[in-house]
Amino acid sequence: MDRAPRNWIAVASAEHARRGRDELQPGFMQVCHGQCAPLRRVAPGDRVTYYAPALRQARRGVAAVPMQCFVSFGIVLPGEPYAFDMGGFVPWRRDVHYLPAREAPIHPLLDHFAFVEDRARWGARFRFGLFSISDADMRLIAGAMQVAWPQQAVVEPALAA
Repeated sequence: MDRAPRNWIAVASAEHARRGRDELQPGFMQVCHGQCAPLRRVAPGDRVTYYAPALRQARRGVAAVPMQCFVSFGIVLPGEPYAFDMGGFVPWRRDVHYLPAREAPIHPLLDHFAFVEDRARWGARFRFGLFSISDADMRLIAGAMQVAWPQQAVVEPALAA
């Protein structure tokens, strides 16, 4: 590995983040409406947590139900982003080994995050859909989610099976 693992916050509804964690083994991540380019910044061994601003995406005539929680925490597995046909919609994904974690609300952590520069506008960074954060900020999230901090840089594929 030619760089230290990075930490990422990905943004999706809780429904979508849980699907990526639970639907297939290994799990997967999919960001920014299925775009490939953001996934190319993520590398094997990086840590990723999903933040869910809402339980489900808003739909015509149905408002989103606010959630504002971290819902999953994992390690990106070896391999490149790949296209996945969902029956007409073909988003790009990366494989992720999700660790046991409890969902955790963001509000108790906001005053402790280095990436939150202005408490009144704390949600601005989340609009990007995927952004990197410091080890210290990721450790705060891991603690709130009761995740044992992963020591190894890359999860071997056998561990994800």
